[in-house]
Amino acid sequence: MLYAIIATDVANSLENRLAARPAHLERLQQLKAEGRVVLAGPHPAVDSNDPGAAGFTGSLIVAEFDSLSAAQAWADADPYVAAGVYSSVLVKPFKQVLP
Repeated sequence: MLYAIIATDVANSLENRLAARPAHLERLQQLKAEGRVVLAGPHPAVDSNDPGAAGFTGSLIVAEFDSLSAAQAWADADPYVAAGVYSSVLVKPFKQVLP
C-alpha cells in the first residue's frame, strides 16, 4: 500500500538539512531502485523552486510499504530525523487516484 510521509522542518534547519541531504537521498534512491517511490521532495519556504537561504518548511514522500508500521519505521530512521531537521513526521495511508 502507499503511504504519505509528511514532515515539518524546525525553524532555521537549512544547514542541518544540507549536511544530511546525501544520506537522505541515498535512502530515497534505494526505494526508487525498488520501484516503490511515487514522488518525493521538499516544500520551499518561499514561492520558488530555489528558495536559497529561506530554505524549506518540510518534505513529502509518497511510497509503497508493506504496512503502516513499516512506513513509520522507515520514516523514523530518516537521516533528517537524526540530524534534527524535522520537528514532526506524520505517516498515513495514501490512495492514489491520479495519475
